[in-house]
Amino acid sequence: MSGLRVARGVLDIAPYVPGRSSATGGARTIRLASNETPLGASPLAVEAFRRCAGELHRYPDGSAAALREAIGARHGLDPARIVCGNGSDDLLYLLAAVFTEPGDEALFTEHAFAIYRIAAQAAGAAPVAAPERNLTADADALLARAGPNTRICYLANPNNPTGTYIPAAELARLRAGLPEHCLLVVDAAYAEYMRGGDYSTGAELADSHGNVAVTRSFSKIYGLSSLRLGWLYGPPAVVDALNRARAPFNVNRAAQEAGIAAVGDAAFVARAAAHNDEWRPWLERETAALGLAVHPSAANFALVEFPDEAGRGADAAYAFLLRRGIIARRVANYGLPRCLRFSVGLADENRAVIEALRAFAQGAPRAA
Repeated sequence: MSGLRVARGVLDIAPYVPGRSSATGGARTIRLASNETPLGASPLAVEAFRRCAGELHRYPDGSAAALREAIGARHGLDPARIVCGNGSDDLLYLLAAVFTEPGDEALFTEHAFAIYRIAAQAAGAAPVAAPERNLTADADALLARAGPNTRICYLANPNNPTGTYIPAAELARLRAGLPEHCLLVVDAAYAEYMRGGDYSTGAELADSHGNVAVTRSFSKIYGLSSLRLGWLYGPPAVVDALNRARAPFNVNRAAQEAGIAAVGDAAFVARAAAHNDEWRPWLERETAALGLAVHPSAANFALVEFPDEAGRGADAAYAFLLRRGIIARRVANYGLPRCLRFSVGLADENRAVIEALRAFAQGAPRAA
């Protein structure tokens, strides 16, 4: 027997389960499980990636200075207050490692992104989940569970997998009510899809308060999921602490170069947003017309609730769709066993989903 000892609490972590990438049936595979943009990446980003091929033997810029400058220019932010990471997940983990320790608590909502719980547990902190109201973060519920040991509060806004968000005024009220020793982390991975005038990423709170940080992603509307690229904007003290603890070359050169090109291609982002503006409401309307409950979403996916009936529920629908080559996302591990999440796809993919759901609703699974 080995004498190795696993750190306390690690074996209590339920591993993250990503969306499935292959199907067992159908003439083609339609991947709608991981909230990827259906339009791919900007051609400028693809070309920037290719140009890196001759420099694979060189270390990247450890500070990602040019990328931070590009992000700052695009969003009107100080590059010195930006930290880049190997996906925003890298930064979410790093925040827990830097700002919590055993005996502390990490707060989030009951249907929040699974990484928050995992990051907290990996750091030795106790995860605390607050109930939501209508699948939406409830500032009062979060504040009721914040206490002297609460050192970090994660809030996905909009949230994955529910697609709901809280407006800027509620976000500010949440920050004001949290203890000053608690870092509010606003995960704004889907911010580019937001259209409501009452929405805020929280960047202005990070400008005016020392306990707010905002994470953003290149994996969604920018289409750089495979390169793993994310960034954080925060107060100088938070940024300084993260830069001391992060890996020295945590963003590879290809990701940096592609990110610079992607953030500069405003036309591509506008096309991707317009596609989502057209097809997410369509997907929601057509699904609702089949008699299924659709929870309103502000992101690039729809959360669909199925009846609690044998052969008609979410698991049966998932299996039926999989036989047709359509991959949806199970969300039972998020406490939503009656739901499936569907990313917005290309036009023909969205139509294929509705066609398959119609066949399922008409009883095809019993004959399959």
